[in-house]
Order: sequence, then structure tokens, then C-alpha cells
Amino acid sequence: MHQSLCVCALIPRLETRTRLLLIIHRTEERKPTNTGVLAAECLVNSEIVVRGHADHPSQAVTLPEGTQPVLLFPHEDAVNIVDFQKPKLPITLIVPDGTWRQASKVRNRVPGLLGVPCVSLGVGEPSIYRLRAEAHAHGLATIEAIARAFGVLEGAHVQRAMEHVFRSMVERTLWARGGVATEHVTGGIPPGVMRHDPRSGQGEDPR
Repeated sequence: MHQSLCVCALIPRLETRTRLLLIIHRTEERKPTNTGVLAAECLVNSEIVVRGHADHPSQAVTLPEGTQPVLLFPHEDAVNIVDFQKPKLPITLIVPDGTWRQASKVRNRVPGLLGVPCVSLGVGEPSIYRLRAEAHAHGLATIEAIARAFGVLEGAHVQRAMEHVFRSMVERTLWARGGVATEHVTGGIPPGVMRHDPRSGQGEDPR
């Protein structure tokens, strides 16, 4: 995303009882279309662990005492996340971030996760992510999955806040490519921003 379209000013800082532990593959960390890091920026109670380095194995995850860890991935033994809606202990939601193939390996590749129960989301609204092709019919961007999980665990207001900045990111990127009209961009376009018109080679006034 061009710096003039940055969504940083729109990112909320949400205080939650639930803790997010994002385990991101190293190849995903610097991609401009990554959304897991954006989700972590929204949540004060969050941590990012990078895995997949070729020169050393993944380190064991550190799970705080007094919390209930759950891994968000639809493995065969996963239960619906609503089963943890009213937990006795605060939840540590562990979320793998990467391609579907990379995410599916996290449970076996990262020490300390084999005994962690898996949770999944029920089938909901289709993804609004239009910046990447999705390999699965009900696939979601990482931030969408996290937002829906936090919607169950923390309330709809947390989900709405995260989805708002995500929608802004997607629509501003599409706007820059000429794929969305200015009036349809969530959160608007910052004043004075020009988008490039490939037909003329010049900037185009969004107004």
C-alpha cells in the first residue's frame, strides 16, 4: 500500500481479556497483503511469533499460566469456538498465519501445541478479501478469522472494529488499482491523495 493510503490512523487499540498469539510463517511476515499482523496491531493483548526459519527449528511457545490455550484451525478434532464462549480462565487464542499448507503444519512443527485443543469457526459470511485468491470455498483472511473468533469470545464490538480497518485496507488498495469508486471506500480516502491512471501515466484526482 502506498504510504499516502496508510490505514495506521484507523487501527483501533482494543483491550480484551482474550490474548492473541499469532504464529506467522517467516515468508508471510513482510508481504503487503498480510492481514495477521494488522489483527495483532488492533489488539493490545497480543504477541507475534515468527516461525519457518531454515537455519533453526521453531521455538516452543510460551503459554501464560492461568489461561486456556486454544488453536484456531479446522483440524479433524476441532470443536466450534462457541464451546469456549464463557470460559472460566482467559483464553489464549493461538492463530497460525501463512498459506493453508503452512498453517496446517503449525500444530506439529511448533513444540507445545500438540496437546492444545483446536477450535474452528462455523460457516459464516463469505470473505471480503479480494487481494488474494482463496484456495478454499469458505476460506478467510487471517484478520477475518481472528475478528470472528474475538466476536464470539469478546463481543460483536471487537469484531466490528477489526473488520472496519480490514475493509478500509482492502478497499483503499483496490481504489489505488482503479477497482473501487472513491465513495465506496470504507473510512474514505485521505485528502489530496492521487491515484495513478495507467492510461495517461499521470495522477488522477479522486474527486
